[in-house]
Amino acid sequence: KNIEAWQDLKFGIFMHWGTYSQWGVVESWSICPEDEGWAQRKGPYSDDYYTYKKAYEGLQKTFNPINFNPDKWAGAAKDAGFKYMVFTFKHHDGFCMFDSKYTDYKITGAESPFRTNPRANIGKEVTKAFRDQGFMIGTYFSKPDWHCGYYWWPYFPPKDRNVNYDPKRYPERWQQYKDFTYNQVEEILSDYGKVDILWLDGGWVRPNTTIDPKVEWQRTIPYDQDIDMAKIAAMGRRHQPGLIVVDRSVTGEFENYRTPEQEIPAVPLQYPWETCMTMATSWSYVPGDTYKPGTIIHYLVDIVAKGGNYLLNVGPGPLGDYDTVAYARMKEIGAWIKVSGSAIYSTRPVAPYKVNNICFTQNKNKSVNAIYLAAENETVMPAVIRIKGIKPVAKASIQLLGVKGNLKWKTEAGETVISIPAAVQKNPPCRYAWALTISQVE
Repeated sequence: KNIEAWQDLKFGIFMHWGTYSQWGVVESWSICPEDEGWAQRKGPYSDDYYTYKKAYEGLQKTFNPINFNPDKWAGAAKDAGFKYMVFTFKHHDGFCMFDSKYTDYKITGAESPFRTNPRANIGKEVTKAFRDQGFMIGTYFSKPDWHCGYYWWPYFPPKDRNVNYDPKRYPERWQQYKDFTYNQVEEILSDYGKVDILWLDGGWVRPNTTIDPKVEWQRTIPYDQDIDMAKIAAMGRRHQPGLIVVDRSVTGEFENYRTPEQEIPAVPLQYPWETCMTMATSWSYVPGDTYKPGTIIHYLVDIVAKGGNYLLNVGPGPLGDYDTVAYARMKEIGAWIKVSGSAIYSTRPVAPYKVNNICFTQNKNKSVNAIYLAAENETVMPAVIRIKGIKPVAKASIQLLGVKGNLKWKTEAGETVISIPAAVQKNPPCRYAWALTISQVE
C-alpha cells in the first residue's frame, strides 16, 4: 500500500549535505583509499592520506551553515512540484547531520560551531520543514561508517571502502558495529516524527550470500558484512508502521524498491524503481557547478512513462543554501508541472511507453496522456502531432493541458493525427514538453 502511495508521487528531491561542502569535493569518497576517479584527493593535504583524513575530519570545526533555512528549501521544492524528499542523515564519512548520542562526530558535537544555533539538529529541522509542506519523508543513512572504530578499526589501516578487519575473526568488534548501526537507525526512526522511507546506502555492507558475482564492485567485497537487516527493518516498522526500506543493491525483502543511479533504464522495469540523479554534475555542492538545463523535464517524463520515480539531487552549499541556479531550475520545473502535472502524478505506464519523442502515461480513469518532448530549440508547436501505438475510441476527446477546449483529430494510416490551432502553436502553454490527454482509448 505504501509503495503504491509512493509510486503516485513520482518526483522527489534528494539532498547530499555535510562538512565536505566547504571544500567543494565529492561527499565522503576522498577519504576512501581506493584508486577511483571520483575518490581522488585534491587540495593542499592530498599528498599524504593521514594528513588529508585528519584535515577532512577537522572540517567539523569550521562547518557553520548560518544561512540554513529549511522552510525556504521546502517552499521552493513544493513550488517545483516535488512530492517527497530524501535527506542525508549520515554519509559514509560518518559525520551525523543529526543529534546522535552514539558519536560526537556530528553537527551538534562539541567541535561544531553550529551546535549553539537554535536549528542545530539539522536532520530534525529539514524533515519537519518538508513534512509541514506535505512531503513524504525519506532518511538516507550509510551502512558503512568510515569514522567509527568498529568499522575502520584504527589498529589496521583502511584498504578500501570495506570493513578493514575480518568480522569472523573479530566477532565482538563486528557485533559492536551492528549495535552502533542499529542504535543510530533507531534514533532516526523514533526521534524525528513520521518517516516514510529508510534509504540505506553502502551496498557492500551485506551478507556474502547476497553478492552478485556478475557485478564488478560486488566481486571485490572481501568479508561477510551481515548487519542483520531483518532486525533493523523489524525495529523500523515498530516505530514507523508501513516503513518503506530501501537496502540499495541488496536484492531481496529489504529492497522494497530499486534505485538505478544517474541513468534511465531503456525499457520499463517490472518492479518498483526510482532513478536517482544529480541536478548538477556532483552529488555534493561544488562552487560554479554546471546544472542540467530545463530538459530535466524530459528525464522526468521518460522515467514516469517507464513506471519509475525521479529522485533529483540538489547539494546545499557550506553556508546552508542551494545555489541560485538550482532555485532557477526548480522554478522552471514548477512552471511546467503547474500546466502538465496531471500527466505525471498518480499515473501508471501504458504500452508502447515511448515512441520517438512521445511518451505515454495512463491516468487512473484510464485516459491516456501523450507527452511530446520538444527538441532543444523547439519553442513553436508543430501544426500537427502524429501519435503511433495508441488508438483513441471514435468519440474520444483530446485536450492539450493548459489550453481550454478540445482539439481536432483524425485517424490516418494507423496514426492519430492531432491538429494544433495556429494561436496555440505560436504561444504554447509551457516550455520543453507538451501533454495531450486522450479521454478514452481502445
